[in-house]
Amino acid sequence: MSANLQLRQAADGQWYFNLTAENNQVILTSETYTVKPAALKGIESVRVNGAVAERFERRQSKDGRDYFVLKAANHEIIGTSEMYSSTPAMENGVQAVMRVAGSARVVESQP
Repeated sequence: MSANLQLRQAADGQWYFNLTAENNQVILTSETYTVKPAALKGIESVRVNGAVAERFERRQSKDGRDYFVLKAANHEIIGTSEMYSSTPAMENGVQAVMRVAGSARVVESQP
């Protein structure tokens, strides 16, 4: 199975996307966008910045779980990972984004 960038429109009309790994697990969820062209621009930003190790910021939630955010060159957050049970699992998630972001195909899901 190939990695995908799944473009979706939420119930409130806003747009977002999920980056899925080859196993179809979501590894990154975008911020929301008011219009589809902005979401498509966000997808292109993931393609460019997802290959740059310095664009990943490792964080810890209030309950101690690890996660990361992917930032653009302007330091704006493009997407956020799931919560991980361990730091090594989070690092695997970062590596997965770096591996698939540039080649993931865009798939638009119908509401």
